[in-house]
Amino acid sequence: MTLAKLHIAVLMGGWSSEREVSLMSGEGIAEALESRGHKVTRIDMDRNIASVMEGVRPDVVFNALHGTPGEDGRVQGMLDLMQIPYTHSGMAASVIAIDKQLTKNELVPHGIPMPDGEIIQSESLYSADPMPRPYVLKPVNEGSSVGVAIVKEDGNYGSPIARDSEGPWQEFDELLAEPFIRGRELTTAVIGDKPLTVTELRAKSGFYDYDAKYTEGLTEHICPADIPQDIHDLCLKYALEAHRLLGCKGVSRSDYRWDDSKGADGLFLLEVNTQPGMTPYSLVPEQAAHIGMDYPTLVEAIVEAAL
Repeated sequence: MTLAKLHIAVLMGGWSSEREVSLMSGEGIAEALESRGHKVTRIDMDRNIASVMEGVRPDVVFNALHGTPGEDGRVQGMLDLMQIPYTHSGMAASVIAIDKQLTKNELVPHGIPMPDGEIIQSESLYSADPMPRPYVLKPVNEGSSVGVAIVKEDGNYGSPIARDSEGPWQEFDELLAEPFIRGRELTTAVIGDKPLTVTELRAKSGFYDYDAKYTEGLTEHICPADIPQDIHDLCLKYALEAHRLLGCKGVSRSDYRWDDSKGADGLFLLEVNTQPGMTPYSLVPEQAAHIGMDYPTLVEAIVEAAL
């Protein structure tokens, strides 16, 4: 692929809980684009982003933001109004995919298995469990396992949950409660209309939380995953279907839990990431490398999809 030399604004940082990951992703992307001869303007997003973008007026924006408001449709809507092309999914897909319950509403009727769950008020946890233990609590609108907790049978947060238990959910008013699925963490990236492969993630302690995702050495990536062919094929099938059903563009990544004692019936899609991490430890670059696509080529392919 030969891409004409462009002025590309790399939009990163911001004020979400995933700011540091976004900065790491953005710097790697900027360096890759510069290595290919593009003019790059790095923008650490703040509240006056519209006026900053008006002054820069790039050919295209590489959206390297994670979390809100860069991944939830708001920045996408602003760039649509300004008529500036940008990478990754558009406003509608971003609004749905960042919300785990809206994602279920869209995908489950089409036969993509996702865990049952219910939206609860975090205050209610101090009175009674929302479902039998073990279960998972997670924010409805966050990524990178921010604020996720597993409530176990042994009362790791108290039974009922104690107010002073310092659970990671305490900064959120609403939560999604889901049954805990025992088993293995799997993930599949989609670039354009091509699902890549399946990676298994093995956290060396605890579970695959924010620190495990973004701290080198805390998680082992097995790429490609050592799993049966039918599970591999289902992961690719569901990831591509989810990408299309949600209207994703460029790159997405679908994350799974698989209870390997139940075969295909134990595979559940957890969420679809419309702006996956692009750090040195991230999964999309790793899967791209597996199919022979180096990091600068991957970054340029994402830009090309935006144009």
